[in-house]
Amino acid sequence: MDFETVMAELEALGKERTKKTYISNGAHEPLFGVATGAMKPLAKKIKKNQPLAERLYATGNYDAMYFAGVIADPMAMTEADFERWMDAAYFYMLSDYVVAVTLSETDFAQAVADRWIASGEELRMSAGWSCYCWLLGNRPDSEFSESKMAGMLDQVRNTIHECPDRTKSAMSNFIYTVGISYLPLHDKAVETAKAVGPVEIGRNNKKSSVSVPSENIQKAVARGQLGFKRKYVRC
Repeated sequence: MDFETVMAELEALGKERTKKTYISNGAHEPLFGVATGAMKPLAKKIKKNQPLAERLYATGNYDAMYFAGVIADPMAMTEADFERWMDAAYFYMLSDYVVAVTLSETDFAQAVADRWIASGEELRMSAGWSCYCWLLGNRPDSEFSESKMAGMLDQVRNTIHECPDRTKSAMSNFIYTVGISYLPLHDKAVETAKAVGPVEIGRNNKKSSVSVPSENIQKAVARGQLGFKRKYVRC
């Protein structure tokens, strides 16, 4: 399936209501407003296609950029490719749910995520913390350094309330994900969540939201989700 056909198919799947929702979350024109679930049949036809993914991502069209992440071949991407994708990720649904997710399937995910966390840039930091959430929720605990994860929890505890909003949100998710998906540090994550308390996250022209990692961990444990791992990261 060629680029023009895919763009036409995505446009046909667009819905005005979905478009308004995306815009309220930070997306801007051009975009069609395609629900992510509606992309699945198209993705099944194409499977992985990195050259096509690159053309779609370069359009700047939000739906095309999202779909690029769905059909990307992470093993064909370099660290430089991810830096380029990150440069074009203008809001969190791209940085955290396209770039970070795709990065999490590579062998160099932790190295790039570490660099982004240290960058001081809101969306790069957000993508870095989010990448660890995708990693921890999918890969075996043995792939992670317990001392490194403990240090990252300490970093969150000490800095979360001074960080930019999107970074705060990803850090809050990190506490939760360690607490549920990384068993060696469940207790430390619970302690960290209690110490951090409620996390207020400002949103585009909307009322701030409040995340309470300790409550979220408790609810997940009550649902029997302790030790949860996803089979697949991308849809």
